[in-house]
Amino acid sequence: MVEKREAHGMWPSIYDPFRAFGNRLADWLNPATEASGSGKSYEISMELPGVAEKDVELTVDKGVLAISGEKRAHEEKKGDTWYFSERQYGAFRRSFRLPEDADGAKASATMKDGVLHISVPKLDPGKSADVRKIAIS
Repeated sequence: MVEKREAHGMWPSIYDPFRAFGNRLADWLNPATEASGSGKSYEISMELPGVAEKDVELTVDKGVLAISGEKRAHEEKKGDTWYFSERQYGAFRRSFRLPEDADGAKASATMKDGVLHISVPKLDPGKSADVRKIAIS
C-alpha cells in the first residue's frame, strides 16, 4: 500500500513555479522605490529596468505625485527543431502623497541606467501646487 503522504509530498514541487511567478509579478507591479528628504528637497528613486522614458508618465495633482508606465520586452529564439519566446511586460502605477511643504510645480525627473530619479523642492509655507506633467530629461 502506498502511503498518501508520499503523493501529498509531490504537490508543493508542482506549484512552486507558479508561486515564484506570482512573486516576480508582484515585484514588477510594485517597482522598488526609495524616498528621502533633505533641507531643500524630497528625492524619490524608482527602479525601472527595461522601461523606456517614453513609457513613463509623471504627474502632480493636489499634492499627489503619480508615476505610471509600461514595460515592454521581447526575446525570441529559434532553431531547426525548437522555438522559444520569452516576454516580460506589464503596467504599473505608484502614487505618493507629497508633504505639505513640497513644491510639486517645480518637480523634476531624470532617468539613468533603469533608475528614475525625481526631485521635489520644498516650498514656502502657504503656497499651493498646480497640476502639471513632469518631463523626464
